[in-house]
Amino acid sequence: MQTAFLLLRFYMLIALLLLCRAVNAHDLSVTLPGPLVDTDWLQQNLDKVKILDVREDIDSFTRKAVLVRKRFTGDLKLSRPGAHIPGAVLVDFLNIRSSREIDGRNIRYMLPEKKEFEDLMQSWGVNNDDIVIITSYGASNSDITLATRLYWQLKYFGFDNIAILDGGVKQWLLEQKPGSIENTRPKRGNWVASEERNSLLASSDDVTNAIKDEGTVLLDTRSLGYYLGVIKRPYVRKKGHIPGAKIFPSELLTTDGSAVYFTATEDILQMAEELGVDSDANIITYCNSGQLASASWFVFSELIGNKKVKLFDGSMHQWAIEKQPAVKMKME
Repeated sequence: MQTAFLLLRFYMLIALLLLCRAVNAHDLSVTLPGPLVDTDWLQQNLDKVKILDVREDIDSFTRKAVLVRKRFTGDLKLSRPGAHIPGAVLVDFLNIRSSREIDGRNIRYMLPEKKEFEDLMQSWGVNNDDIVIITSYGASNSDITLATRLYWQLKYFGFDNIAILDGGVKQWLLEQKPGSIENTRPKRGNWVASEERNSLLASSDDVTNAIKDEGTVLLDTRSLGYYLGVIKRPYVRKKGHIPGAKIFPSELLTTDGSAVYFTATEDILQMAEELGVDSDANIITYCNSGQLASASWFVFSELIGNKKVKLFDGSMHQWAIEKQPAVKMKME
């Protein structure tokens, strides 16, 4: 009797090990096609990935979306944003950045400390071996920068198994793929940062050196009004741009349609040439707070493949607090 019981336990253990091996092999069969995925790829792999849906309008996550057909074309239109992709975890964009003290100055909207970011990732149910797909709602260029900012932070903390959903939740719903308004609290994950990649991050000293270095491009990703100093954000103490910076507005990085997609890389390269931006150079991107600049970092680093791109996290907010020079009413 005892022998039969031991044999039964042995066979059960073997079966469990074989099952785990099969599951692992199944997971390993999923390969990200690149830093961007489309809605069809995501639908085919929905049960094999972790989706992080980053939003500012967090109420829309559990609000029913309303789709209507246009009168003359019959095309679907999203008249009220809402819903999310089944299984997605809500990420409140306001929580992913923190204030930091740099040289005795309090700088807002910065990269969080490692432990703080690990805690956030674990609270979203992310594990070290997950494939993470980041999506935003995809209704505007600003939406896209929410996704690229989270992507950049994950890259900074050493995580590579990530991609962004091109077109976002909006395109998913316009294709009449299934939506959900349930907000299920995920089981806490075990994600930990593997390293801090300082090669992706520019300090204000790096920016100061770049002003004197012809081999480094400072890329201002704000609109022309901010660049020329006609307008400014309330939290930015100076108008204008960093001396020597080239302008490449974030709005050029995305399309303008029913749902927002990233601009084709060949068009980005052509625009860069017209604006006098060397896309192969050492590049430091900045904006007002490091959000828009993350999209430029993503496009030039991840889509075009220039691995010499850094993001100035504090951007004009930090630059002005430090009483660094700014230029107004001048195109560089």
